[in-house]
Order: sequence, then C-alpha cells, then structure tokens
Amino acid sequence: MEDIKCCVVSCEKPLDASYWEAQYQSKSIGWDLGDISPPIKKYIDTLENKESAILIPGCGNTYEAEYLLKKGFTNITVIDVAPTLVAELIKKFSNNSNITILLGDFFEHQGKYDLIIEQTFFCALPPTMRQKYVWKMHQLLADKGILAGLLFNRRFEINPPFGGDKTEYEMLFKASFDFLQMDICLDSVAPRSNSELFIEFKKNNQVNVNLYTMSGITCSDCANTITEKFLTISKIVNVSMNSNFTSVLICSRNEVTIDTLRELISYDEKYRIEK
Repeated sequence: MEDIKCCVVSCEKPLDASYWEAQYQSKSIGWDLGDISPPIKKYIDTLENKESAILIPGCGNTYEAEYLLKKGFTNITVIDVAPTLVAELIKKFSNNSNITILLGDFFEHQGKYDLIIEQTFFCALPPTMRQKYVWKMHQLLADKGILAGLLFNRRFEINPPFGGDKTEYEMLFKASFDFLQMDICLDSVAPRSNSELFIEFKKNNQVNVNLYTMSGITCSDCANTITEKFLTISKIVNVSMNSNFTSVLICSRNEVTIDTLRELISYDEKYRIEK
C-alpha cells in the first residue's frame, strides 16, 4: 500500500470543490490507478441490462464510465466538483450521447438510478459525512437499486483517503440496505491487495431513511445514550451518529415525528435535533 499517496500532508484543509480542483490542476491524485479497478471491471461484466441508469459520483477520471461505454451501456451519468476535470471529460466524451457529465455537488444532485458505482468517492469524504452519504445514496437509488463498488478495509495515517473496516460499514449501512456482498477482494491491484472490500448493497424499500442535524452533544458517552434512547422506539431499526456528533441517521419502519425525537432528548436542554 506504500504507493497509495495522500493528497496533502494533513486533513486540516477543507475538502471542498476548491481543494479537489487544485488536486486535478496539479495532477496530484495519488490513488488514481490509471485504469478501471479489476473488481469493478469484473462486476460490470456480469451486468446484463445495457439501459440501466448508472451513476458514478466523485467520478474522477472515470475509467469505469469509459469501460461501461465500451461494453454498450447507454445511460451513464458521472458527477464531480472539479471544473478542470469535468471540462476535460466533456471534451473527451463530446461525441457520445450515452454519457451525461455533470459539474456539481453530489449531495445536491437529484435523480433515480438503478446502479451507483462506488470507486474512491466514499474514502475521499471526511468521515463526518458518512451518514449523509448513506442517506443520499438511499434517496438516489430506484426501488430495486444497487450500490456496488469498493471500500477500503484499512486505516490511513494521512488523509485523504479515509479508510475504515467491515464492522464499521455494517453498522453504518445496516437496515438502509440489504447486504448482497461485502467481502475482501481477491483480485485487487497489487498495491491494494487484501485492503479492499467489494460491496453490493440493495436498497431496502421497506424503511424510511432520514438525516437529522444534532447540537449540544460533546462526548461519545452522551451520543451513545441518545442512540440508545432513539432505539427504544419500536419503529426505529438503526441509528448512526457521525463522529463529531453533528448529524444522526435514523432508519425506521415508519416515519417518526420530530417531536417524538425531541421528547426523548429533552432531559438535557442543550440537546437539539432538526430534520
């Protein structure tokens, strides 16, 4: 894994559009493989419906889209926040009507997709955004939609990329998705050997997935107490709070009113929750 390089010395800089634009202008995206990842290529080869609506968020140089086009897929959308990169992609695919290239924020994007391909987008986001990632993926997928791709199964001392592990991901995606696959890849590129999980998650249509902003929580003990209180509601099947206690993802069989949630945390007046 030595040649998976970080883009910066520390993660103190905001990882916003300006940051990623600077990385592409300087061509310093150290984890760019220069080709489609073998596990994703293998997965694409199993797909039969060439008209499936496919989204690739944080697409980068989008070798995945290039391969999908080569295989005859006709409804591909890619999105990224870096203007230089997007301009290059628009020029590259200017004569191909089977791909839509968007400049913008994934979290503001609207649409419905049969498949969303994950390739180094999740790991490029600050870990505090992971609950928002799950919420948005659930929103964007069609009723039988699939989220498939790769997640790092390791930690990094310098970020981005930001890693994680299988247990963390299981708790994060639990109930919002049905797990079809989440296994160590056997065909990763050599620098990432034994460090990638291939995921295939199917959207769970039987639940409501909502994201709330939180304030007033200052420690993990308080966060755990609030999580436990939310889970006492029989409708709620999973609660996941982000690492700095500013947002919480709640998955429930039926809609839970904001007043119900507020009542549960009213024992401390400094706690606030908003949808």
